[in-house]
Amino acid sequence: MDYKSSLIQDGNPMENLEKQLICPICLEMFTKPVVILPCQHNLCRKCANDIFQAANPYWTGRVGSAAMSGGRFRCPSCRHEVIMDRHGVYGLQRNLLVENIIDIYKQECSSRPLQKGSHPMCKEHEDEKINIYCLTCEVPTCSMCKVFGAHKACEVAPLQSVFQGQKTELSNCISMLVAGNDRVQTIITQLEDSCRVTKENSHQVKEELSQKFDTLYAILDEKKSELLQRITREQEEKLGFLEALIQQYREQLDKSTKLVETAIQSLDEPGGAIFLLSAKQLIRSIVEASKGCQLGKIEQGFENMDYFTLDLEHVADTLRTIDFGTDEEEEEFIEEEEDHEEEESTEGKEEGHQ
Repeated sequence: MDYKSSLIQDGNPMENLEKQLICPICLEMFTKPVVILPCQHNLCRKCANDIFQAANPYWTGRVGSAAMSGGRFRCPSCRHEVIMDRHGVYGLQRNLLVENIIDIYKQECSSRPLQKGSHPMCKEHEDEKINIYCLTCEVPTCSMCKVFGAHKACEVAPLQSVFQGQKTELSNCISMLVAGNDRVQTIITQLEDSCRVTKENSHQVKEELSQKFDTLYAILDEKKSELLQRITREQEEKLGFLEALIQQYREQLDKSTKLVETAIQSLDEPGGAIFLLSAKQLIRSIVEASKGCQLGKIEQGFENMDYFTLDLEHVADTLRTIDFGTDEEEEEFIEEEEDHEEEESTEGKEEGHQ
């Protein structure tokens, strides 16, 4: 984090420094202890523990044996995967430099007067600042609108109380959405693994099928092509389904990520009135996005291609009727072959006696 260059570029160094000290999870100034991730981004240790627990719900904490394994989660700033040891977030190194900067910043802020920023004015009463919030209409307004204007019969509240409440609500929504994004990324990884396994299994059964047909290639060439085409169609259908499913999850992940970025930008707005002009709609959008759409999933054993396996221990007269059959059909064929051998053996004995 290059604090010096950021402060030189900005006309208000203290305000810019405060932006650099904001946690990307709680969207407040870092709370000590501050931990630094392997990707060099910083988090409050409490916030890091929250997203770690969300991504690893079965991790029970720093208790038990020394053989307990750790977990993993993704950095909310760059999506880099952070792999933890058995100590969890308590194994991360503290960033003492950031903690010292926070202490210096708080000391400086306590010794300087508050600065007045730009404040939006009421459209109906141009000389009046927007200083209250209409709970009935859910819009910020001015005192004149409450006394004489359109909000005379409405219930109102101080602007700051509503500002803090909705800011907290939006922060909670962002944390929930970040945790959801980690779960979606896990599903995408699993689906990509399923694609790989499906390809490997398809290749394996193709090889087995080709080896069995090679021994009788002269009369099985036409049948071999037919069966290979059936496997290929099955592979393409499965891969097409999996790739479409991956694309759906990627689109949802991109949408959620953009919504998080928009929300974080909104939280950087220092003015309560400007923030409230868009906060309610933004919260609704995040709540709807966090619910998500019910995307498809694959059933257990979806990648399995074993049902295309063949056992080619058959006589030459049955080769042209070969198909992917069941175990029952194979048992019936074996029984018929055994009966046929017994009949031939019996006939041979009778001819010997004669």
